[in-house]
Amino acid sequence: MHRWSESFIPTLREAPADAEVASHKFLVRAGYIRQLAAGIYSYLFLGNRSFNKIMGIVREEMDRIGQEFFLPALHPRELWEASGRAALMGENLFRLKDRKGTDLVLGMTEEEVMTSIAIKDLRSYKQLPQIWYQIATKFRDEPRPRSGLLRVRQFMMKDSYSFDIDAAGLDASYKKHYDAYCRIFDRCGLKYMVVEADSGAMGGKESHEFMVRTPAGEDEIVSCEACNYAANLEKATSKLGLVDDLSAEGDGKPLEVHTPGQKTIEDVARFLGVSPQNKIKTLALMAEEATSDKSDKKDARTGKTKLRAIVVLMRGDHQLNEAKLNATVGVATRPMDEGEIKALFNSPAGYLGPVGIEWAKDLKKDTALPVLLVDKALEGRTNLIAGANKEDYHLKNLTPGKDFHPTAYADLRAVTAGGGCRNCGNVLRIDTAVEVGHIFKLGTRYSESMGARVLDKNGKEVMPIMGCYGIGIERILTAAVEQSNDENGFWLPPSIAPFEIVVTPTNVKDEGLLSAAVDIASRLEAAGFDVILDDRNERPGVKFKDADLVGIPFRITVGNKVTEGTVEVVLRSTREVRDVRIAAVVEYFQGVLRAQA
Repeated sequence: MHRWSESFIPTLREAPADAEVASHKFLVRAGYIRQLAAGIYSYLFLGNRSFNKIMGIVREEMDRIGQEFFLPALHPRELWEASGRAALMGENLFRLKDRKGTDLVLGMTEEEVMTSIAIKDLRSYKQLPQIWYQIATKFRDEPRPRSGLLRVRQFMMKDSYSFDIDAAGLDASYKKHYDAYCRIFDRCGLKYMVVEADSGAMGGKESHEFMVRTPAGEDEIVSCEACNYAANLEKATSKLGLVDDLSAEGDGKPLEVHTPGQKTIEDVARFLGVSPQNKIKTLALMAEEATSDKSDKKDARTGKTKLRAIVVLMRGDHQLNEAKLNATVGVATRPMDEGEIKALFNSPAGYLGPVGIEWAKDLKKDTALPVLLVDKALEGRTNLIAGANKEDYHLKNLTPGKDFHPTAYADLRAVTAGGGCRNCGNVLRIDTAVEVGHIFKLGTRYSESMGARVLDKNGKEVMPIMGCYGIGIERILTAAVEQSNDENGFWLPPSIAPFEIVVTPTNVKDEGLLSAAVDIASRLEAAGFDVILDDRNERPGVKFKDADLVGIPFRITVGNKVTEGTVEVVLRSTREVRDVRIAAVVEYFQGVLRAQA
């Protein structure tokens, strides 16, 4: 039997000075965690019990669809070079050398290692599909660790990887993970949403995030309560309201107008007496030249990285979504400097526009020409206003496709709260959220870059198609704390709480009360419940306060009603108190807790 008096549960009255979010404050105060260094935590008795329960749930559900591996955290750097992620991850990747000078990294994820196993041991379509997973420690050289366990440098993750012979197989593996994740988060008692997501540095064309709404979250999610549409802000789209186009002036051709000193969208719109919705916002950017192969990205003549101009046109009242832009062009971008603007537009900033420049007709092929990407909100619009590439002047009567020719139209707009749902037109909301899981369809990115091949039914070599799927173990606990806390502490779902029940005798010096408490705890433990007996010689108020703090969902108060054969059962989440007969206490919890399992 677990006794509080014999357990290491170092509760604190005050939270750390640097703790800003509820989960950080309470996990430290409740004695679940202690900080060793920035972004590095030790998990103490209560914390470790909760994490083991979470991992147990994850393992049970993953065993239904896959096979568990245990992989090294120390990787040869050449593996990450082969996949291209050594450079992509940059300083986020922990790098080191062994005594012989061999370059190594600490694993953030295991795509490279899993693919290396597949390369050596998967030979035929007959061996597919495969789903391999592990639950292990990962490392990320986080530049600004914060928010307790939400942004750390060492963390536990369940990561799994699927290998299939074709897209249909990947669809099936992806669906298995989607369903398994729903079962995992349901069993962990989380109130979560599944949202469309951007794949980011992981690659791939389709992904979903499993998110828990909380003010502590670092992600923003867009959702519609009417039709259940939901997406990460980086991926979200919305329905545009109708906008009246301006009437053409003069002969309808581009008309130069004098706008002295008017540089911003708002200033020009006010000066000309129009809405920003009728203005074009010109964003001048530079990017490393995108290439489809591993050819050198250095200019042979200068030795410098090849750069390419990327110009984006947005509606005047809209903001650019950088994640959407990066996904469209395939590389990160930066703002042009003054010299670069002058070289392309022959104009100072504030008066830039798309007219008079030869734009690339194809994003991938016309690499010698600048790219013009136009947000879809401007597609089909007429008589817009943009800069004239001439100081103090703008152009009226601009129509995309007639007065200038975009390289491509793309959805580049950031969605805002209050916009219309793309599916049903109802109002969208935006919330902050914590990501607890993420699934990706990787495709052949790693198979291609690292050389994985299998023989198909016709004996032809093909690249296996992959998926990857992650769950943050600590994030499940922190999200549970974030969604269920008050000024006195927090309460966890019984499935992941370190103990389901704390039995609290009000006076351990009273042999009758202590004996009854021990008997109740013993019978509950024998029935399969996780129980801790608070046998400390402390005042009842101190013990009740600690019980409220540490996340245990039920407290049994063993007090004066024992003489009547009764104890009080307190539900931590609602403070509801119910008298339960001691003789029926096991049956009571079998009804209450087993019904929640």
